[in-house]
Amino acid sequence: MVARRGYGEDGIYFDHRGDCRDPAHHRSCAGRWRGVVSLGYGPGGKRVRKKVSGATKTEVKDKLKDLHTDLDAGVRPVRGYTLEQAVTDWLAVGLPGRTAKTIEVNRDSLKPVLARIGARPLQDLTAADVRAALTAMAGTHATRTVQKAHNCLTRAIRHAEAQDLVRRNVSALVDTPRGREGRPSQSLTPEQATALLAAAERSRLRAYIALCLLTGIRSEEARALTWDHVDLNAGTVSVWRSVRAHGDTKTQRSRRTLKLPEVVVKALRDHRERQAGERDNAGPLWQEHGLVLATSVGTPLDSHNVRRDFRKVTKAAGLGERWVPKELRTSFVSLMSHRGVSVEEIARFAGHSSSRTTETIYRRELRPVITTGAEVMDQLFANENQTALVPTGERWPDGQDTRPAR
Repeated sequence: MVARRGYGEDGIYFDHRGDCRDPAHHRSCAGRWRGVVSLGYGPGGKRVRKKVSGATKTEVKDKLKDLHTDLDAGVRPVRGYTLEQAVTDWLAVGLPGRTAKTIEVNRDSLKPVLARIGARPLQDLTAADVRAALTAMAGTHATRTVQKAHNCLTRAIRHAEAQDLVRRNVSALVDTPRGREGRPSQSLTPEQATALLAAAERSRLRAYIALCLLTGIRSEEARALTWDHVDLNAGTVSVWRSVRAHGDTKTQRSRRTLKLPEVVVKALRDHRERQAGERDNAGPLWQEHGLVLATSVGTPLDSHNVRRDFRKVTKAAGLGERWVPKELRTSFVSLMSHRGVSVEEIARFAGHSSSRTTETIYRRELRPVITTGAEVMDQLFANENQTALVPTGERWPDGQDTRPAR
């Protein structure tokens, strides 16, 4: 007689899919071995069980051991819960306060990874799976894109880990592989900047380009700028808003009031007159938002439309179409540095929280040859008859006389 298993012990049985041919070991029977763990009763009085299955009895025993390890750690894995479902849950409830655009960007960055391992059950996902998916992605995407995908994947699994759906975050155990070289950020030279401003004279983006290039304000700040914050008589602009979800600027130091160059003042005056004409032509279709930079019916500018129209201007200026609006800000920083303005002062103009951001991310060297060292040395040692560098009375390292022979 088979002894009845005790309370809390696991149950292992063979699930037949046909007639039983081997009642003792089921070696020639069609079906699978099953294992079950009882977790007590749910709120409705129904027994709660966790089940595993395998081709052999030994495989089921190993899975039951792993299941007990998870249960002892407080993990409650859900059967069939895949990585793609974990990502969906993270995007749905794991990003509170984020805009729909931010959520969409995160979703798009994970698509190449989910295409390879999204169907894997989360509890079966390994670091090798993650590494293989990221390595494959690195072959076709830039390093920064791979880093973004890896970061989102780690955060999604961490969210599942916090819900006790997985024991550990295997994505955090993997190093991000190096992807393809992305397009480096560009900066306009003084000649290119002059050509761009000339080409913008015939574009609706003239005021936008002049404002961003000559004051260094961000595109998101320029698109949110209202006439209430512009004083053309005093020639100043107060940057207090952006098109971000909360409406505030990127950092606290980004709130600043800037003196406008005369070129920008003139461009804004002409733009205000043009906008008044568009308001009259639009009639009842006009939507008043008080925006400085708006569409022909007063609505906010869309970033995609700005990029499209900006590339038309760069093409007309003979610069090609591989430019984006944010590089106007990079150009401002580089042009200011080129004219000898200190990094700390440029950081104040740009509204950076640290001058290190200005120096390492935004500033580009516009001069192909660094001449400062040669210029200083020429000034110090211009006279070829000048005395030796080592003071009189000291000796050279090789023990020779103080002054080497000429």
